Amino acid sequence: MDTHSNHYVLGIIPARWASTRFPGKPLHLIAGKPLVQHVWERCQECSNLDSIIVATDDERIASACRAFGANVTMTATDHPTGTDRIAEAAQAVPQATHLINIQGDEPLIEPTLIDQLASVLVNDDQLEMATAANAFDDDALMQDPNVVKCVLKHNGDALYFSRSPLPFQRSKSPNLTCFRHKGIYAYRKDFLQQFVQWPPSPLEVAESLEQLRALENNARIKVIITDDTSGGIDTLEQAEELERFLTSQITHS
Repeated sequence: MDTHSNHYVLGIIPARWASTRFPGKPLHLIAGKPLVQHVWERCQECSNLDSIIVATDDERIASACRAFGANVTMTATDHPTGTDRIAEAAQAVPQATHLINIQGDEPLIEPTLIDQLASVLVNDDQLEMATAANAFDDDALMQDPNVVKCVLKHNGDALYFSRSPLPFQRSKSPNLTCFRHKGIYAYRKDFLQQFVQWPPSPLEVAESLEQLRALENNARIKVIITDDTSGGIDTLEQAEELERFLTSQITHS
């Protein structure tokens, strides 16, 4: 991806069949294509990924992905977390030095954001991990435990992530910006292999947020601020909403 021949950036799209809220979600057709294909096509527009694989534990997803041209890696079905699945999938591409975990249910992810994460990670040898967030000002979202909030240091590294309102605003802070975390991660491969060896940490277990394991073990997480507010598809209703959006885009183009 850049002049350093010793860097190889692998994009991994995890795709599980057994989503509790939406089984079979990766193959749900939206505007005539499986959801996971929309994500894969976005990744094709990136210039900083050396290769892209779909990581799945289900043969139905694997064969559908191969049909539209994706490289697929089969992973175990019993991974405790998505990060463990990514770590296993990465072993299929031994030359990879950096990994980008691109959620398989974010069909409108900006290719430029993926490229930015890859660039930040590759150009800072001291950085173990990077992710993204966008500024928001919406009290309903702030109170929603499904919306993960993050607070940052002056240098853009993460201080903390929480499902609670973060920070708690005891008094008016005119220069405060609140950030919503976006679930895309970039890792140095050697760090990810270390990460999955650590036991789940106390804060991670309490909040049910894996990235806290990295912070509790003194890793740096750089947070890229993005205008990309596209969200994931968690329910059939959201999939239908996206279908209407994409169909209107097609008819207007």
